Amino acid sequence: MNTISIVGQRAKQVTLSVPGQASLLTGLVMLILWTVYFSPYPPVHDTFHKLRHGTESVACH
Repeated sequence: MNTISIVGQRAKQVTLSVPGQASLLTGLVMLILWTVYFSPYPPVHDTFHKLRHGTESVACH
């Protein structure tokens, strides 16, 4: 077995494990929430501007 195959199998084991999947899901949810609430990118910011103002403790301006 070559090194690339061994690394690929190890990556697959880590990714498909329950802690690995939980970490990936948590990271994805955090990325989505950050994008909705804190992204300065104008199309995203303008789309979620009203939601940001409607949510307490999230500063918009």
